[in-house]
Amino acid sequence: MTRASLDKQPHEVASMFDDVAERYDLTNDVLSLGQDRIWRREVTRAVDARPGQKVLDLAAGTATSSLPFVRAGAYVVPCDFSLGMLRVGKRRHPWLSFTAGDATRLPFRDDAFDAVTISFGLRNVQGTERALRELLRVTRPGGRVVIAEFSHPTWAPFRTAYTEYLMRALPPVARAVSSNPEAYAYLAESIRDWPDQPELAGMLVEAGWSRVAWRNLSGGIVSLHRGFKQD
Repeated sequence: MTRASLDKQPHEVASMFDDVAERYDLTNDVLSLGQDRIWRREVTRAVDARPGQKVLDLAAGTATSSLPFVRAGAYVVPCDFSLGMLRVGKRRHPWLSFTAGDATRLPFRDDAFDAVTISFGLRNVQGTERALRELLRVTRPGGRVVIAEFSHPTWAPFRTAYTEYLMRALPPVARAVSSNPEAYAYLAESIRDWPDQPELAGMLVEAGWSRVAWRNLSGGIVSLHRGFKQD
């Protein structure tokens, strides 16, 4: 559980995402200076979905992150705890199997998916360790997890400048483009307080994932963690 998430109940976090659903993708594009497109391409490569495979896309929001897996021929389940996000996504992509779900109590059977992935949503879960165990439960033996999450830049001067951007520049920009700028102030705090790359890797190992590794994107602004469920 992140320190930032301690101040908000799950329904409060869900409500924030409900409020920003309509302009969520546009706001992310603006705030990341277009980098989010690069990060999502790297997630797609890491998941490496194949025709006929089943992929769980957790914290899928409006399913922007799910579409590359569909194009790869996989069966994709976009899952999110924000009903507002799901409604917007279903309106845009009515053919997808949108599912409402809590990351700590997933509504799927054991060993259901070949791959599970969550992009920029794990830090908003109250009970990170439990969510990682749930992801393991619903993954088939030999299957994989891919997590993209904001992290900590590895070069100290850049890390300082990035933190300043998060806490000072991001909220004013969000006010200009978002329907709920207060949500992005919360998100900035959650990014700042999130565990660093080695700590998240340790959490994955503790949850039961094997062959855990990570690589940094954009100098460590984002980390891409990967693990496998033992056969």
